[in-house]
Amino acid sequence: MSTQSTIEHRLNDLIEIARDGKSFYEEAATKVKDAELSALFVRIAGVKGRIVSSLSSSVAATGGKPAEHGTMVGSMQQFYGKVRAAFGDTNYGYVAELEESEDRLLGAFKDVLKDNDLPPAVRQEVTQWLPEVQECHSVMRDRKHAMKAA
Repeated sequence: MSTQSTIEHRLNDLIEIARDGKSFYEEAATKVKDAELSALFVRIAGVKGRIVSSLSSSVAATGGKPAEHGTMVGSMQQFYGKVRAAFGDTNYGYVAELEESEDRLLGAFKDVLKDNDLPPAVRQEVTQWLPEVQECHSVMRDRKHAMKAA
C-alpha cells in the first residue's frame, strides 16, 4: 500500500467513525429532555464535526478522497441507542450508547497512532486531536457511571 493510500485509508476510518458520532450526538440532542445534556451533546457533536473537517482536509491535501459517510457499525449503534432509549430511561439510553461510540473513536485513534507507516505530519495531526477525543470519552464515561449510580 502506498503512503498516500495508507494515509487515506487510516484517516478515512477516523473520519467515518467521527461522522457516526456527530450524527448520533445531533440526533440525541433533539431526543433527550434534559437541557444540560442536550447542550453537552451539541458541544460534542461540534468536536466531531471539527475532527471530520480537519481530517478530510488532510486526506484531500494528499490527493485522496475524504470519506463522505459514516459506517454500518455506527448506523447500527445509533439504531440500538434509539431502541434502548425508547424502552427505558431515554437520557441514560443515549448516554450509554454515545459512550460506546466514544470508546470506538478513541480505540480507532489509538490504533492509527500505532501505525508506523504514517508520515510525521499525519501522526502529528492525529495526535493533536487525541486530547479532545479523550476528553469527550471521559465526559461520557463519567456521565454514564454517574447516571447508573443514581
